[in-house]
Amino acid sequence: MINTIAVAAEGSEQNPLLPATYDIVWSGVVFVILLVAFWKIFLPKMQAMLDARAEAIEGNIAKADEAQAKAEAALQEYTAQLASARAEAGEIREAARADATKIVAKAKEDATVEQARVVQHAQAQIEAERQSAAVSLRKDVGSLAIDLASGVVGESLTDDQKASALVDRFLADLEASEKAAQ
Repeated sequence: MINTIAVAAEGSEQNPLLPATYDIVWSGVVFVILLVAFWKIFLPKMQAMLDARAEAIEGNIAKADEAQAKAEAALQEYTAQLASARAEAGEIREAARADATKIVAKAKEDATVEQARVVQHAQAQIEAERQSAAVSLRKDVGSLAIDLASGVVGESLTDDQKASALVDRFLADLEASEKAAQ
């Protein structure tokens, strides 16, 4: 193959590695046209597209910074609201504890008053029943004493006024002896 190239090179005057002159000229003209078209048409459009893209990226970065600032402000506001809510919850708990203490104290006071009322009512009822029992006992003791005295004396003591005076005197003596014993 090298032999073939060497033989072909010997027969022609022109170097096979160099193109012909008209090819170089026309290639240069086409290159200049393409260079001018690229320089005047494609390069400005490409530059405008890159500038628009850079502006869009810068705008998005600005929007992202603004969104981040808003998010940080919202976070700070949320944190402040959370702290305020916690403080308010603590105040509510303390108020509830104070109210509970007041309610318990009021309930104790009401229970003490009710207890005193019940005790007083019970004492009054006991006193009334004691007096009723004393009256009942006076009648029973009086009638028993009259019956006993009638049996001892052998006469009937039916006079109510004398019997009543006798019973009253007997009971008065009995009470006086009890008081003297105490």
